[in-house]
Amino acid sequence: MTIARKGTGAFGRLVKELKRIPGIGTKSAERIAFHVVKLPDELAFALSDAIRHLKERVRPCAVCGNLSESNPCEICADEQRRGRALCVVEETNDLWAIESSGAFAGRYHVLGGALSPLDGVGPERLRIGELVQRIQEEAPEEIIVATNPTAEGEATAHYLACLLRPLGVRVTRIARGVPMGGDLEYADPVTMAKALQGRADV
Repeated sequence: MTIARKGTGAFGRLVKELKRIPGIGTKSAERIAFHVVKLPDELAFALSDAIRHLKERVRPCAVCGNLSESNPCEICADEQRRGRALCVVEETNDLWAIESSGAFAGRYHVLGGALSPLDGVGPERLRIGELVQRIQEEAPEEIIVATNPTAEGEATAHYLACLLRPLGVRVTRIARGVPMGGDLEYADPVTMAKALQGRADV
């Protein structure tokens, strides 16, 4: 395994690429690579084909930014959700976490991240302009700010509240049912439902 650890050869290349995935370190990448090596050819190639298919088919929805094979996505195309609340999230995995709670029946808007001046992420790097345009065109009853309860998420929520209040729309923030410092994608459905039900005006 000396060669693989040095990042040379086919095994080392796979380990190197796996380590690019957030949350996967060297040891985890090596374990996954070993697993792939041991897979029957048809299963390994099926995994490869699934990744290629994903990259070829899945694109951001032109309306909300959700990742989907259809454009607009199924949520935006659902007329039953039109005219209700618009839930603003950082990423698509946050959207899926809220959907799994079954507590929200409106539409979404994916920002594509959170404000982080230290990392060079300002309002112009996020889909905030598109959000303002949607509010003006769709006239939702309420904007639910469901950014993550982190310093960046809180800063984004405050920025959006100041920006959107003058538009005459009700702006709320999800309640603190989600632990501070956590990510929405790891919240269980009950916690997520309570957080949505307990939201308050910003």
